[in-house]
Amino acid sequence: MTVQSALSSMRRAVTDYAMIADGDRIVVGLSGGKDSTALLALLAAYRRFSPQRFELFAATVDMGLGANYTPLADFCAALDVPYTLEKTDIGPVIFDVRKEKSPCSLCSKMRRGALNTIVARLNANKLALGHHADDLVETMLLSLCYEGRFSTFAPLSFMDRSGVTLIRPMVYLREGDVAALVRNQNYPIVKNPCKADHNTRREYMKQLVKSIQKEIPFAFDRMLGAITHPERNNLWPPRAE
Repeated sequence: MTVQSALSSMRRAVTDYAMIADGDRIVVGLSGGKDSTALLALLAAYRRFSPQRFELFAATVDMGLGANYTPLADFCAALDVPYTLEKTDIGPVIFDVRKEKSPCSLCSKMRRGALNTIVARLNANKLALGHHADDLVETMLLSLCYEGRFSTFAPLSFMDRSGVTLIRPMVYLREGDVAALVRNQNYPIVKNPCKADHNTRREYMKQLVKSIQKEIPFAFDRMLGAITHPERNNLWPPRAE
């Protein structure tokens, strides 16, 4: 995966869902993982030729688990992107105080709240997250299996409580392509210090999709198509009152 091909996919998603407008102030949620690092690099490259003029920022929520985010600060400086490191005690609260057995949902809400605070402080209006096509399908399966709902995240959504618009410009990219881009470009990665890393329901869904594809190689593309082309779906109507 080259920067040019990744930019092509990202630009198509940005255009299809009108994710970026003139005058936007966009904060990238930079966790240090491959996805958010790739997103920041791609948006920094995209702003050079984007038909819309926008400002770009990056923000990391330090969960208080001992990670070193210096490589991210250096990366942002090289990209000419202002960087914010927000120190929190999210990790100790979740693991030591509350002793959560399934911490992911609460952690996600707390980190999103911290990011929204940064967005407001920077007088920004959009928060960009590094979700890709694999996340899209895995979220759909999680909702179906654990919540009994056909549901997943949208490429663009407005959050009423915070007044922040979430955008996911990499939603057309596969995870393998993102990993290849980061590897080929030698983007910096900060190891995830979370104690639950790779031991989650999402990781189970990731492995389940891989298992299904061994028997049905085109299964992922069909599931993705069902999400991105809702006009094809044929579900039951609501019950009569």
